Amino acid sequence: MSQNGFVQYGLSEDIGRALEGLAFNEPTEVQREVIPVVLQGRDIVVKSQTGSGKTAAYGIPLCELVSWEENKPQVLILTPTRELAVQVKEDLTNIGRFKRVKAAAIYGKQPFHIQKLELKQKTHIVAGTPGRVLDHIEKGTFPLSKLAYLVIDEADEMLNMGFIDQVEAIIKRLPAERVTMLFSATLPEDVDQLRRNYMRDPVSVEIQATGLTTDAIEHAQIKVSEADKLELLQSITIVENPDSCIIFCRTQEGVNELFRKLARLEYPCDRIHGGMAQEERLEVMGAFRRGQFRYLIATDVAARGIDIDNITHVINYDFPLDKEGYVHRTGRTGRAGKRGQAITFVTPSDEGRLAEVEQYIGFRIRRIEEPTAEAVESARDAFERKINRQTRLKKDKSAQVSAEAGIMKLYFNGGKKKKLRAVDFVGTIARIDGMTADDIGIIAIQDNETFVDILNGKGLLVLQAMKSTTVKGKLLKVHKAK
Repeated sequence: MSQNGFVQYGLSEDIGRALEGLAFNEPTEVQREVIPVVLQGRDIVVKSQTGSGKTAAYGIPLCELVSWEENKPQVLILTPTRELAVQVKEDLTNIGRFKRVKAAAIYGKQPFHIQKLELKQKTHIVAGTPGRVLDHIEKGTFPLSKLAYLVIDEADEMLNMGFIDQVEAIIKRLPAERVTMLFSATLPEDVDQLRRNYMRDPVSVEIQATGLTTDAIEHAQIKVSEADKLELLQSITIVENPDSCIIFCRTQEGVNELFRKLARLEYPCDRIHGGMAQEERLEVMGAFRRGQFRYLIATDVAARGIDIDNITHVINYDFPLDKEGYVHRTGRTGRAGKRGQAITFVTPSDEGRLAEVEQYIGFRIRRIEEPTAEAVESARDAFERKINRQTRLKKDKSAQVSAEAGIMKLYFNGGKKKKLRAVDFVGTIARIDGMTADDIGIIAIQDNETFVDILNGKGLLVLQAMKSTTVKGKLLKVHKAK
């Protein structure tokens, strides 16, 4: 482990290597406050803005604390949305990669039986939405006997989306001897009630920001009539020329309509909302994260799980329906130490809600004027050069860690239906000359395929050897996983 700011926590070499590969050099304020408390096994309540690094704040110590040898889940992380559950799973997989920490994401609108099979395998950490987690618990497919840590993430959003009753029902079924962590951007009464009812002498942490938003975001509002919004959006995007931008609409229909209009104008864009199939939503998020298009048009609910460090602009095309929504929307930018801009369109009917938002966040949002025709024309050439230029694709964090740390993921065309188990792959691969069990990372066995991480730059060695080596008497097709 390099001598960076995380060395003070006495983390294992496996976790340290992963943090180095993820370029986690210095802990954020919330990480400095939270990591020591979690390592001590204390309950904790954290009031912290989105984008402050809270996932790693609980993820780093939890990956350190889980026992690899234990097969049943030790950590449950409740999230308000499917996208956030998937994001948390990916983040904790990256942090725990060298320790071979296995994380799973479970959520609605994905086949129940697939999740049931995954929960039967060795799984250390489960991230999931309350409804589906409760469903698994009630059907006996989520074993709770070894559950030692509960994280309630974005608790205020759980409340806003009507999930608090389900969260309470889950808590009542968990082992009493556990560590409970609650993270929230705000602490309304119903969320605070969770603290009083279900936590034991929790440490309270509040990460201060200017009002309810961070100094890294430049806020602006602009007056516009409903009929002139599209023309204003074109002018703003030409002048601002964002690298990566989320445009928020109130409804699914509004998202679809604006997407069609921008697509006709040849904007590199896509959309995300709750009416889309889950696979499509995840595919769109992955493409946006990689930089395959610049403009994402989204509803509030679908955007809760957007955790991308380099979003330069948020545009509130439709004014948010509630003041908390403004904080969550604008918190998509200005993340991970970068600056961001939040521009809000305000129609005459939005004036009352604007006053509520300003009172809530504690400052007046600066008013700007519509760009002049001269300013738009002056900026048009640069805008068109950028919009027609192929976006440089970004590696996701998992690929970045894998490449820098010499990890190769191998695909085998056999799984549970061929009665193959993780121990079969470990035993076979560890017998290859030059290999040990320590060179084998996470093994994910599905019905008809298996994925195995090979560590320490030995992927090609294993790839070649396994082309002529059987697993449990079966010769499997093997290649580098895409």
